[in-house]
Amino acid sequence: MQGTKCVSVAASVCRFGRNFHSTARLCSELGKANPNLILTSTKNSVTTLKMNDPKKLNGWTGPMMVTLRQLFSQYADDDKTKVLILTGTDPYYCAGVNLSATMKPMHPRKLHPLIVENNRALFDAFLDFPKPILIAANGPAIGACVTSATLCDGIVASEKATFSVPFAALGITPEGCSSVHFERLMGPEVAKRLLDDGWKPSGTEAAAVGMVTEVVPHEKLMEKSQALAEKWVKEGRKRTIPAGGTVQEYKKVNLEESIRLADAFLSVPFLNAQYQFLKAKGKTSNAAMFWFLKTSRPLWSKLL
Repeated sequence: MQGTKCVSVAASVCRFGRNFHSTARLCSELGKANPNLILTSTKNSVTTLKMNDPKKLNGWTGPMMVTLRQLFSQYADDDKTKVLILTGTDPYYCAGVNLSATMKPMHPRKLHPLIVENNRALFDAFLDFPKPILIAANGPAIGACVTSATLCDGIVASEKATFSVPFAALGITPEGCSSVHFERLMGPEVAKRLLDDGWKPSGTEAAAVGMVTEVVPHEKLMEKSQALAEKWVKEGRKRTIPAGGTVQEYKKVNLEESIRLADAFLSVPFLNAQYQFLKAKGKTSNAAMFWFLKTSRPLWSKLL
């Protein structure tokens, strides 16, 4: 998940392999679905999901992620939907997972497995979706929304789009299968630039290295994306993961990454970075939670 991590689950998505009790528990932690957060429309067998929380840069809060997963479940079973487009309300595609809006104060022994389950469930939803997914990146994309996008069948980028995965700067480990998938998709040098060096490519630069399918003028993004999706419908295109990964393999990678990520989220570098960031933003109550976790870590780390 990016520098802000936790994910979603909705009771209706048990079909994706999560048991009901775990799913319901995660829903209670993340909040309720809100249909106003993601707008939907269907035309010519193509369904568009538009993340619609521009004041929060379409960040993946708990309710946003619960809503997204419910809609994935709904349209996986919808016979009228053959291809799915995921986009955002301007100016951002998505600022990634909003940690301060998803992490609640709780005992670290409970928080660690919750982070594992949340992160695993988020990316499993993309991996398990049975129909082609096309990302229409209308603006900046950060963290989890970048790694999840690369697991989809294609990315059409607006000229205003950028792509950032600031895991190293945040003191956390890669997620969204990017520890394996980025190298396969774009080669070891580019994967290192993205994951270790903090490179933030434009849409054109991302297309040059194989992350993005096509870059188009901003005002033409949805027109071009709809045309490509309808072309896929006519071709009878099946869901594929670029660069040859399989769902079974990547779900295993996702679980392994989720465990490492939970470890990183409870490490001193990450806790301190979040404390300093939130304090600087004037979010004192959220900052206090990370300060407490950081200063008390020598005690509670023995209980993990």
